[in-house]
Amino acid sequence: GGKLPEGNLFAVPPNMSSAPLTNKEKDIQMMLACSTHLGTKNADFQMAPYIWKRRLDGIHLINLGKTYEKIKLAARIIVAIENPADVCVVSARTYGQRPILKFAQHTGAQAIAGRLTPGAFTNQIQANYKEPRLVIVADPRIDHQAVKEASYANIPVIAFCDSDSPLNYVDVVIPANNKGKLSIGLLFWLLAREVLTMRGVVNAANPWTESVDLFFYRDPAELEKQEQGAAQPEAFTSPAEWSASAPGQSWSGEAAPGNIADWGASEPAAAEAGWQAAADPAVAAGGWTSAPGW
Repeated sequence: GGKLPEGNLFAVPPNMSSAPLTNKEKDIQMMLACSTHLGTKNADFQMAPYIWKRRLDGIHLINLGKTYEKIKLAARIIVAIENPADVCVVSARTYGQRPILKFAQHTGAQAIAGRLTPGAFTNQIQANYKEPRLVIVADPRIDHQAVKEASYANIPVIAFCDSDSPLNYVDVVIPANNKGKLSIGLLFWLLAREVLTMRGVVNAANPWTESVDLFFYRDPAELEKQEQGAAQPEAFTSPAEWSASAPGQSWSGEAAPGNIADWGASEPAAAEAGWQAAADPAVAAGGWTSAPGW
């Protein structure tokens, strides 16, 4: 018997209607657009704290709030290392090679894109021997060699981990989708931005203007198609040249200047010239088979 309150029951509260998004909300929106929250159908028991729920189709959803916090934590660890070249970023997965190269370009880290030579962190005789103070891997399952060698050399490891990633010898977990090319590119873009912000390179006076698209993997076959498509129109002439008629020619049905004989008179002229004369003597005599040489 209570009285209903007056006004629109479904009205949006004034503090939520037109409030601008914070930087954190914008970043989480970008993560949702790049499917960073989508895990796999399998889940490692050590990743349980980072999984929000499981969908009806079996896909585990990652808690993006924890992803955002761990990116901040990882950036603080990277900034604590005085020499940026002492940070080594590893990715054997194809989709992660371009992002780590761009990350290394902006932050000054070393990048190992592609296969890691065994012994890169332990065998001092090797020509490409490295002694980093921090290792960042895009996928601890694919880059297991780097993770294991880092454990031998007492090097801390930061890893982007999916819902089914093994966490052995991983010190800092960044829960995220590490299999999609958009997701892994966005994650390294966010991490590079946070590192430069904490170093003071990026600030309000000098904002981060690097496009996230430059961190995404690009298929060489698609690039070739785009280049061919861009170069193809150059082979054609301009429409003005198409409409222009060649000198001495008229397409409107009027005869062009010059002495041009009537095309219909060609047959009588040919007959007068003897073109319709008798057939070849060999053919007339015995057909084609009786001709000499057949």
